[in-house]
This record gives sequence, structure tokens and C-alpha cells, in this order.
Amino acid sequence: MRRWVRQAASVLALAAMAAALAGCAAKTDPVTAIGAADASGVIEIKEKMFIAQTNDIYVNANDYLGKTIRYEGVFNQEDGSVAGQPVTYSMVIRYGPGCCGNDGNVGFEVDWDKPYPEVNDWVEAEGVLEQYDEEGTMYLRLKLSSLNVLPERGEETVQQ
Repeated sequence: MRRWVRQAASVLALAAMAAALAGCAAKTDPVTAIGAADASGVIEIKEKMFIAQTNDIYVNANDYLGKTIRYEGVFNQEDGSVAGQPVTYSMVIRYGPGCCGNDGNVGFEVDWDKPYPEVNDWVEAEGVLEQYDEEGTMYLRLKLSSLNVLPERGEETVQQ
């Protein structure tokens, strides 16, 4: 019995190594692997894998810069300061796991040259992912082409 187990383990180990090596040879495009673009070239972040898709964009930002992204979430704003001057940061987020329950914010800062909706409105945001420097730190945001208030809310709290 032990000999069979060792042989099976050896075969499984060889198969795993072959699969790993084959995976190294074929580079997977993260944009198509996680957030495939639709026919119009827009990457849509869906409710089911919201955190995973958003995280992939932050981790692999260079693969997504300049691409159009669409998603739904809660519109929010936070006050801050840059070089001693007050600024307001606008964002479209969902809530997810954090340090104290579901107090994590998942989403993107947004930049819009039109009037913003009310804080806590449920919106659909679409825009091009860009990177900007603020006081020596690089940040991501969406330069919006549309920001629409929707009558029906989706899942505000997401888990994956």
C-alpha cells in the first residue's frame, strides 16, 4: 500500500511541476484573466468579485492605466489637505472587511468636472484609470466620463 501511495504522490508531483512550468511559458494578461473588457473595451467590475477585481487593478496598475472601467457603488467624499490647503477627495466605493467588521472601503477615487451627486447616492461610475502624484506619493483614480445616480442600490457590503 505504501509503495502505491509513493508512486501516486510522485506522479502528482510531476504533473504539478509540468502544469507550473506550462503556466510560466504562457503569460496570462491580468486584464483578461480578472476583468475582461466587454465589446466596447470597457472593463466592468461586477458585484460578485468586486474586491478581487478592484485589488487586481491596484496590484497590476500598469496593466490597467489608460483603460476604461465601469462599476457601481456608494458615492462618498472625504476632506483632507495638501500642502496645508484643504481638499475634498471624491470616491465611489463599497464596504468590505476591515479591522473592525465591514469598515473597509473598496473602490476608487474619482475626478469629475461636473457637479457631484449627494454623498451616499448609489451611482454608476465610468472613466479612464489614471495615476497622479500628490506630495511624492502615487495614487490611482478614475477620470470620469460618466457618473449616474441609479434608482436601485446594489450590494453595499461585499466579501470577495
